Amino acid sequence: MARLFRLAREPRDACSLDPAPSGFCIVTAAGDIRIGVGGWIYAPWRDNFYPKGLTQARELEYLGEHLTATEINATFYKLQKPESFAKWRDAVPDHFRFAVKGSGYCTNRKNLAEAGEAVLKFASQGIVELGEKLGPINWQLKGTKRFDADEIAAFLALLPSSHEGVPLRHAIEARHESFDDPVFYDLTRQAGVAVVVAESDKFADFSAADGPFVYARLQRCRAEEPNGYPPAEIAHWADQARGWAKEGRDVFTFFIAGAKEKAPAAARALIAELAGDAVPPVE
Repeated sequence: MARLFRLAREPRDACSLDPAPSGFCIVTAAGDIRIGVGGWIYAPWRDNFYPKGLTQARELEYLGEHLTATEINATFYKLQKPESFAKWRDAVPDHFRFAVKGSGYCTNRKNLAEAGEAVLKFASQGIVELGEKLGPINWQLKGTKRFDADEIAAFLALLPSSHEGVPLRHAIEARHESFDDPVFYDLTRQAGVAVVVAESDKFADFSAADGPFVYARLQRCRAEEPNGYPPAEIAHWADQARGWAKEGRDVFTFFIAGAKEKAPAAARALIAELAGDAVPPVE
């Protein structure tokens, strides 16, 4: 989605960018912040997030009322039907967004440059049925995949900017430390692809929020913490999200792994910490 700009007469030291002539400066509209988890069907959440007695068929509806995004994991394992995407779309409020996990058939291969046909098939499966509720697509690489500039450049060139008139936003989740390379970040900038911000106990951490939007996957929920993360860390990620949004970038932050039973509590705690700075849930 195109970012809007406005001209405002403000003191020169109030301009986040170089001031324009005549004392005007260009002010970037703040991005939207959405917070969520991975998926919506997870048995332990029936003990500490979903109300007792809520049917599984209504779990997505409930999650959509209390969080503002989720990551669809099923698309990583197999293609889904257009009817499924339409059903999921209709279960959540208008402000909710679905991030979509890119197919493992595309990314779990020796040479990513050969994924063209698979990427097209993925885009054609029916994700456009999500309409305006479609968030970014996350292309998660294998933890053993090492950075090769030519291969990654070729893969990024395969990612379509739209499908059937619906804009597509892409993020790439590198999990090997070799990707922490200026050449990698240059390639993603040129392609307009976001680099996933990730913290994990299993894979390399990536803290550089590089790209036209921010996609963060936080994977260190702790069972001993009531909200999965201690208050100081929740406050840290809230400050990070505010800063990214002030740059005019949309922000998608997901609590994914670790003590996953705590992920909804962590997401709700971050939404509360952000207060009016984030897209609010229905509740």
